[in-house]
Amino acid sequence: MGEQGSSSRIRATGRRRRQSGRRRGALTVTAWSAAGLFLVGGSGLGYAYFTLNGNIESLDINAQLRDDDRPRDVDNGSLDILVLGSDTRAGANGEYGRDEGAARSDTAMILHVYEGHEKASVVSVPRDTIVERPDCADRSGATVPGRRKAMFNTAYEVGGPACAVKTVEKMSGIRMDHTIEVDFTGFKKLIDELGGVEVTTTKPIKDKSSHLDLAAGSHTLTGEQALGLVRTRKGVGDGSDLGRIQLQQAFMKAFIEQARSVGVLTSPKKLWDLADTATKAIRPDSELDSVKELADFARGLGQLGADDVDMITLPVRYDPADLNRVIPLEAQARQLWAALKADRPIPASVTKDTAEGHADGVVK
Repeated sequence: MGEQGSSSRIRATGRRRRQSGRRRGALTVTAWSAAGLFLVGGSGLGYAYFTLNGNIESLDINAQLRDDDRPRDVDNGSLDILVLGSDTRAGANGEYGRDEGAARSDTAMILHVYEGHEKASVVSVPRDTIVERPDCADRSGATVPGRRKAMFNTAYEVGGPACAVKTVEKMSGIRMDHTIEVDFTGFKKLIDELGGVEVTTTKPIKDKSSHLDLAAGSHTLTGEQALGLVRTRKGVGDGSDLGRIQLQQAFMKAFIEQARSVGVLTSPKKLWDLADTATKAIRPDSELDSVKELADFARGLGQLGADDVDMITLPVRYDPADLNRVIPLEAQARQLWAALKADRPIPASVTKDTAEGHADGVVK
């Protein structure tokens, strides 16, 4: 696998199992908890099935995008999944601050699962990346003209997840097989149901806007603290989105370690609470909008663990016209997308000379 773009400030401190106890990735928590619940559900199976299915609100991405306007669907055994962190600033999410304008996505990760589903790469796309945004339909169905130089997260703002998918596909030339949107408030509740996530910080992190105040040392983060960590910009490093991505990637490693320690067959009540919370926390695409489809999806990713996932950030440089924006490094980006399209590991040269956020080393 290719090198990570930078070292991280968080270290997972959970107990390790023997290698024979294969670890489950973060995206499979919902499906495995739901599937496990059915195995122990007994006479409550029908109730559980309909209740959990009723929790799932899907994204009908395929219906909103023209097939002839998308990259070719290559059937080589790999999977490409766009994961979006939803920042609606509505309801319970509003307590974390307000931005002007419509809903945005604070977090975007492209998960590429290699043929055989034993290895994966994650590419984080900075929200401030300047990209070519294509024409998209807004929530009323009206066409929003594309822009040659637009911030990446405005795609979600003007056209929701479908426009984010269209923008990623135009940028990468890779068709997304699935899309999963994770709501901030649901994410927080899911962490609490897991019993928190164990991390170690090497420096204090304090950010009033994200409700975060952590001393240096080991912590079991509550959902509130975990959400603050993955959203903080001012609390660490140079306050950039690139620094926040470093924290997000480090936290995801710790999250995977924690998720694998939850036995899905040990406690029916724990299992139900986890499945109920998780199915409310995500919005998958319409091909993953039932418990059965999520469980089938989970089986395909069941062998992935934290050590099997390589995480990098899209190679970028700061925009000389506006240092709050970043621009993709064309040569490295071409190498990156070519490798993923060919289902090859990301070469180390992709991260050479890329801009970094200077948040490494705070969580490890």
